[in-house]
Amino acid sequence: MAESGGEATRIMVAVNESSIKGYPHASISSRGAFQWTLNKIVRDNPSGFILLFLHVQVPDEDGFDDMDSIYASPEDFKGMKDRDKKRGLHLLEYFVNRCHEVGVSCEGWIKKGDPKEVICHEVKRIHPDILVVGCRGLGPFQRVFVGTVSEFCQKHAECPVITIKRKPEEMPQDPVDD
Repeated sequence: MAESGGEATRIMVAVNESSIKGYPHASISSRGAFQWTLNKIVRDNPSGFILLFLHVQVPDEDGFDDMDSIYASPEDFKGMKDRDKKRGLHLLEYFVNRCHEVGVSCEGWIKKGDPKEVICHEVKRIHPDILVVGCRGLGPFQRVFVGTVSEFCQKHAECPVITIKRKPEEMPQDPVDD
């Protein structure tokens, strides 16, 4: 970890929105990974760390976000882009505000694409000391069909990766919800 008088330890924390419909907030896994990072790594040394928040927005396959593509207009696309940008900024604002409350320096940015690929690309580009990712706790059957970002990052990220599991009491009825 960061030494006194030395360079700050740079921790990238991959964050995402909750997948529960109508809940535009940080996911359970993201909040857990962030809180764990504060409690177990940063502790009483906020000046020794810089938290780097990466949010990857996944584009809808057809680009229409559940709207009928036959009736889409240029205004619809602009509205979707504006909405996605606002949601991403709202998400990053949550983490940035918490960092400022405890005095930890931070940065945040949004990228689009496949989360596992983008996270590993950003690790290669930014060179953090550590990557922290949350884990939804999918079962073996769900992992086959959904895949896990955390497992991919463990294998492919070019820095140490810490995966934070959700606590049992944080599990929604459907583990895919986060």
